[in-house]
Amino acid sequence: MYDYIIVGSGIAGSVVARILAEEGNKKVLVVERRNHIGGNCYDVEDENGILIHLYGPHIFHTGNEEVRAFLSRFTEWYDFGHEVVAKVGDKLIPVPFNLNTLHMVYDEEKANYLEKKLISEYGEGSRVPIMKLRENDDPDVREIAEYVYQNVFLKYTMKQWGQKPEEISPEVTGRVPVVISYDNRYFKDKYQSVPVDGFTPMFEKMLDHPNIDVKLDTEVKDIVEFKDGKIFFEGKEFNNGMIYTGAIDELFDCKYGRLPYRSLDFKFEHYDQDSFQGHSVVNYTVSEDYTRITEFKFLTGQKDTNGTTIVKEYPFAYTGKEGEIPYYAILDEENDKLYNKYKEDAQKFNNFHLLGRLAEYKYYNIDAMCLKAIQLAKDLLK
Repeated sequence: MYDYIIVGSGIAGSVVARILAEEGNKKVLVVERRNHIGGNCYDVEDENGILIHLYGPHIFHTGNEEVRAFLSRFTEWYDFGHEVVAKVGDKLIPVPFNLNTLHMVYDEEKANYLEKKLISEYGEGSRVPIMKLRENDDPDVREIAEYVYQNVFLKYTMKQWGQKPEEISPEVTGRVPVVISYDNRYFKDKYQSVPVDGFTPMFEKMLDHPNIDVKLDTEVKDIVEFKDGKIFFEGKEFNNGMIYTGAIDELFDCKYGRLPYRSLDFKFEHYDQDSFQGHSVVNYTVSEDYTRITEFKFLTGQKDTNGTTIVKEYPFAYTGKEGEIPYYAILDEENDKLYNKYKEDAQKFNNFHLLGRLAEYKYYNIDAMCLKAIQLAKDLLK
């Protein structure tokens, strides 16, 4: 009955489903364990009528024209330059740390002197990972690096990852650089947006195709059996294609051990006031148990709201208990080896494809995931 079974309705599964159905005229079944589509991008109005991102803030940012054009078929955009500040003492300073931050931290004479040094050393507009900055022989540059390390990076990173920065993959530590410019935007991509009506309507339009069936509240193992290198769908051997975007270790009942992730506990709060913090995102890099507070009306451009809704994020180690969600893979050599054991088992199935953060055990931004999904779908249709 189906040419493809796709497990998961997040950005990976939904993009692949649409292209296979539309461009390849393939009959597709999307299986989703949750009671909604959209994966972690899912958004919904809270009881006060404010659009919230239930699984933490999501912003679409990209410089890729193909990805932007594809998603633009299913939504209009609210475009903005996303800015983040960090609360350090009684100040709110721009992050990543940039030349504006430099002039807030030091007096004018010293800031001008340090700015010239940074530009001379690294070049205007460059983005320097904090760990690399700390290796500089110049004591003035190391002074800046130490300030950033202690006030922006160290405690925040330990809260987020439950590790010291030295223990974390360079792929992760490189995401929060020191930026040698006066640009306060968190991202540098050409496009920075959220869907005007929300992510959920965008996914609804993407999956709205006569060749796509969506089955919610369904564990893939309720309808699919994986046995002896074969896949059985509703009791019959299934020789067509399957794209799996779920947790790869859970697919095999964690038989080699559970892949480590960091999870998040979200605490939503509503206030009957115009604004709580005046910014979309404030990072708490030194104080508090939570890592950041998001105020949604500044993220989504909502006007005339009934008060304001915020969310605080508390990181913790994922254990697999009911209700917990694996968000961030913990990348190191040992975990890579564990992942590869599961990957080797997955490769024993014919026409079985792993796609996405959980299936590939790596971090993807929305645009990178969308692009990889587009490429996979086109490859399958060749």
